[in-house]
Amino acid sequence: MIYLRLIAESFRFAWQALRANMLRTFLSLLGVTIGIFAIISVFTLVDSLERNVRDSMSFIGDKVIYVQKWPWSFGGEYPWWKYFQRPEPTMREFRQLEDRITMSNGVAIFATKGDNTFKHENNSYSGANLMGVTYEYNKVAEIPVAQGRYFVPQEVEAARNVMLLGDEVASKLYPHSNPLGQELKVAGQKFTVIGVIEKQGENMFGMPNFDQMGIVPYGSFAKMFDVGPDGLGSTIAAKGREDDPGLLELEYEVRGLMRNIRGLRPRDEDSFALNRPEMATQAIGSFFEVVGLGGWVIGGFAILVGGFGIANIMFVSVKERTNIIGIQKSLGAKNYFILFQFLFESVFLSLLGGGIGILLVFLLTLIPQDIMAVALSVGNIILGLGVSAVIGMLSGIIPAVLASNLDPVIAIRSK
Repeated sequence: MIYLRLIAESFRFAWQALRANMLRTFLSLLGVTIGIFAIISVFTLVDSLERNVRDSMSFIGDKVIYVQKWPWSFGGEYPWWKYFQRPEPTMREFRQLEDRITMSNGVAIFATKGDNTFKHENNSYSGANLMGVTYEYNKVAEIPVAQGRYFVPQEVEAARNVMLLGDEVASKLYPHSNPLGQELKVAGQKFTVIGVIEKQGENMFGMPNFDQMGIVPYGSFAKMFDVGPDGLGSTIAAKGREDDPGLLELEYEVRGLMRNIRGLRPRDEDSFALNRPEMATQAIGSFFEVVGLGGWVIGGFAILVGGFGIANIMFVSVKERTNIIGIQKSLGAKNYFILFQFLFESVFLSLLGGGIGILLVFLLTLIPQDIMAVALSVGNIILGLGVSAVIGMLSGIIPAVLASNLDPVIAIRSK
């Protein structure tokens, strides 16, 4: 109970100090408020940006390795001349890889053709992407089917003219009817709609997603377009297993199998690229680290000023209450009681300033955003309050020690 009374008394003194000189207290806490606001707002934006980046890239799959001709690049020099002569992955290589691989939960090959026009009666949709996939593509990437169903193996093997439509394409072609079972034309071929993919919405990069796409069996796609060395390139995708979180075993196996399939000698360079979605998030992650560091630097200077302000309040508070401290000590109050009293007061003031900063960040997250959804996480709230508490302790420790070491006789005589 004594500790509860100590905390309550410390909060009471802190509130009295705040009310006694509102302007002084406000200006002193302003630094902590600005500092916590700067740090938490930057971290909130970084977390929201990273989350939206991952959501925007979810349609290309997670924990997947892509076998392609061209490696992905995220800055720096790109020696395209080294990759120009590489062959595109083929259906034959996919079949051999599929038969031999052991560390994958699914392997698929797919190809994409952009700028297509889908037609149904008098309605048309231009600029759509058409993708040809093998059956296990739904294991490589998430394809949430809102209406209808996904392909069955027989449809893919027989290269039947069936199609999954993106939500945006389906709403434009069939505005007043159910698209399931209806026909449409693309590149002179008729397809029957067997499913509509769940609406994905806009992503941060403006990249096309399933909303503007039609998906057909790979064989049907190959009958319509030239797929191969002189035509459209294909991509082989291998999904990693849960017991291989880093995908290292899968990467080693895919590299070894592809080198064997292509007959490469030990000293020959790879004639293919192994790309992973994590490469993009890692590249963007370095940018996030720089932005986060900037937030700490800017917020750190503001918090430093706020810390000195709180320390100034505490020194003034010790001076104003010296007589009370002497009376408390003469009545038997221990040194630690006086120390904790002022230390709790300093932490309370700092938490008050930090809480206001977090509240301002929360109010900003309520503003509607078209580009990305911004949300204040519990982790960032805890971080802000934790930093505030540490600043309060550092700012109040010296005044608290001075107060606890006062001689009771001299303190009582002070005015």
